[in-house]
Amino acid sequence: MKKYNVAILGATGAVGQEMLKVLEEYEIPVNELRPLASARSAGGTVKFQGKDVVIQEATDESFAGLDFVLGAVEGDMSQRFAPAIKKSGAVYIDNSSAFRLDPEVPLVVPEINGADAYENKGIIANPNCCTIIALMAVAGIARLSPIESMVVCTYQAVSGAGQNGIRELEQQMAAIAAGEQPVVKTFATQIALNVIPFIDAPYGNDYTKEEMNNDYTKEEMKMQNEGRRILHAPELKVNCTCVRVPVMRSHSIAVTLRTREKVSVEAAKAAVAAFPGVRLIEDYEGRCYPTPLDTTDQDLVWAGRIREDLTDDKGLTLWCCGDQIRKGAASNAVQILKLLAEKE
Repeated sequence: MKKYNVAILGATGAVGQEMLKVLEEYEIPVNELRPLASARSAGGTVKFQGKDVVIQEATDESFAGLDFVLGAVEGDMSQRFAPAIKKSGAVYIDNSSAFRLDPEVPLVVPEINGADAYENKGIIANPNCCTIIALMAVAGIARLSPIESMVVCTYQAVSGAGQNGIRELEQQMAAIAAGEQPVVKTFATQIALNVIPFIDAPYGNDYTKEEMNNDYTKEEMKMQNEGRRILHAPELKVNCTCVRVPVMRSHSIAVTLRTREKVSVEAAKAAVAAFPGVRLIEDYEGRCYPTPLDTTDQDLVWAGRIREDLTDDKGLTLWCCGDQIRKGAASNAVQILKLLAEKE
């Protein structure tokens, strides 16, 4: 079996560390692993296949001889290194938002639109974590009848804001237990014992005049803009509210969707249950729904509470949960790599 030279750009972050783990779990045939990070991290080591691998500083010369680069850095750094990665001949699978809406770059969830990955020109984008989780839960239904619109509310774990988000919740809970005033740094207000219905920045003027100042955040608009590309549904409309909740890991999402033709609850349940990468919950430990703890540290999206929408006879409502660090980021990227490797 052919072995591949693989780099992880941003190997020391939470998603980069998870990519290392998933590469091993998926038994990707790796000849050379090249962990890349900032100069500050260079010289340290990461564990891979039982060995210590030295972290290298990411430079334009870091990508020579590579087959794949998994990106786990912010959008500005992704744009900074993408030209050098393409020049090296490697395929760049990027987890940032930098290229998700670029029509020249496939935006891929392998179970839904994996064939799009084969049309890449050197870059493939990984979708937003909530987009992946929600679309995995509804993609089976979309194959019965196209989805025309969705009303979505996400309940996003603090780890979606990185290690600082986790630390802030831990420190605030400890402060409350000690009778002290919690310190707020990472989030706009206290997250412990609270929820914050505003994630990311206002949608703003990065987009067309019609889309500016629509009172939604960038995180909320990703569900529509990315969903259209992944489902090949350019007219899809999504009304999304993103909420930060005091949960460590795994995002939860409530979805109410409208299909072109009526889909029965029974047919929807069968389609969700049959869709690869999704687990339908009808009776799990005496309940008909998943929770974030159920889905932590694994790749299945769990879906439950599928029922009729009482406001629309072509509507369905469901609840789903998924690990945003794994299927919502690292695992989806490694699955894209695996898809391309198996095609060769």
